Amino acid sequence: MTDITLLIVDDHPVVRDGLRGMFTAAGSGSGSDPGSDPGSGSGFRVLGEASDGREAVELALRLDPDVVLMDLRMPGGNGVDAIAELTRLGARARVLVLTTYDTDTDTLPAIEAGATGYLLKDAPREELFGAVRAAAEGRTVLSPAVATRLVTAVRSPAAQAAGTALSAREGEILALVAKGTGNRAIAAELFISEATVKTHLTHIYGKLGVNDRAAAVAAGYDRGILGRS
Repeated sequence: MTDITLLIVDDHPVVRDGLRGMFTAAGSGSGSDPGSDPGSGSGFRVLGEASDGREAVELALRLDPDVVLMDLRMPGGNGVDAIAELTRLGARARVLVLTTYDTDTDTLPAIEAGATGYLLKDAPREELFGAVRAAAEGRTVLSPAVATRLVTAVRSPAAQAAGTALSAREGEILALVAKGTGNRAIAAELFISEATVKTHLTHIYGKLGVNDRAAAVAAGYDRGILGRS
């Protein structure tokens, strides 16, 4: 059976080493690892590692892995922006978030950006292996804590109202727009591409029901997103 190829993205070298060792030890799915199940499915092959989101996008496009294991909070380019960029570029790789964070400001933007699954780093090894296999097949895998948060968010009155809540990243961009910051400067400050900024602005306009930057800022103040004008 063909191995599942992986790209590991995390800003901590010790975490990357640990994950590489874990997946390498799992072998080629033949049950050679003492803790593995011979009938559990494909094995794994790590194609590379990245320490931030920008490097992750570059390597994912060049190495074409089946699954990208993506951390979220990384200096030099975060995971959510990397996921959004890979989605925009039509990358084949499925993204499985593997992080220590399960707050709404982390989980919802990651899923909205295009992540196939979301797992916490305290997940048992076999659960992680199963999640990677599921992600490679295009199936969604969520840790129980994250699944609960998503269900709560979907059922909340705000979400049911009009689906107009801005994500954390969209809020950041709107705040910069309110300061008169141009797209290129926003991209430089947030370590994302101008194309990603434009995509976020399109989403912001749609959620706020406006057509331009000035109207978006006005709506932001009116709804309390930007505080008081």
